[in-house]
Amino acid sequence: MAKAAQRSGTQRSGAQRTGTQGTGAQRKGTGTKGAQRNGTQRNGTQRNGTQRGGSQQVRPRRDAATSRQDAAPPPAPPEPAGPPAWLRWSTFALAILGLAASAYLTYTHYTDSALAGCTETSGAINCGKVTTSPQSIVFGIPVAVLGLAFYVFLVAIMSPWAWRSGRREIALTRLLSLVAGIGFVLYLLYAELFQIRAICAYCTSVHIITFLLFVLTGLAAAIWGLTPASRAL
Repeated sequence: MAKAAQRSGTQRSGAQRTGTQGTGAQRKGTGTKGAQRNGTQRNGTQRNGTQRGGSQQVRPRRDAATSRQDAAPPPAPPEPAGPPAWLRWSTFALAILGLAASAYLTYTHYTDSALAGCTETSGAINCGKVTTSPQSIVFGIPVAVLGLAFYVFLVAIMSPWAWRSGRREIALTRLLSLVAGIGFVLYLLYAELFQIRAICAYCTSVHIITFLLFVLTGLAAAIWGLTPASRAL
């Protein structure tokens, strides 16, 4: 009986040991699963860190694009509004024609040559009588030379680039020069009609050109003013 009791006790102790080992194995399995979970969490954390690092790398690109936009050149200044292109080029062409006629009159004055196509006989149109009259010299200067200097100035101030400048002083000088020019033309017409009693065809062409420039310049000043407003962008 005592031996049987000892055997049963021994079996019970073995069963307890087996249970203890099973419990330990369960604990080890649980520990392994926990380690795996911790490893998974660590991997996820590393992935999140990688994603954050990637997003941080994209930001400098956006900042670089923004800085490029900020570094873009400023827009060009607006072109001043004023007379249309046809008026600017028309006055420029008229000034060139007036310069050519004045240069030819100056050449014939100093070479004593006859003007081409203009009769030298008596009559209403007599270029030689006009160009050699006492009225052809003003203050000791030939009228042809004064006309040449005047049109050299007009070619510069009637250029499209001078028109587009939009500066008040240029527009005012242009207008005042034509006012003085038309006044001198009226004096020459009076001298031809009432003193010399003859007309020079070349001189008359210069007078007509001066009158047209006066009208166009006065029209531009009346409509667009001396300081045109800037066009909207």
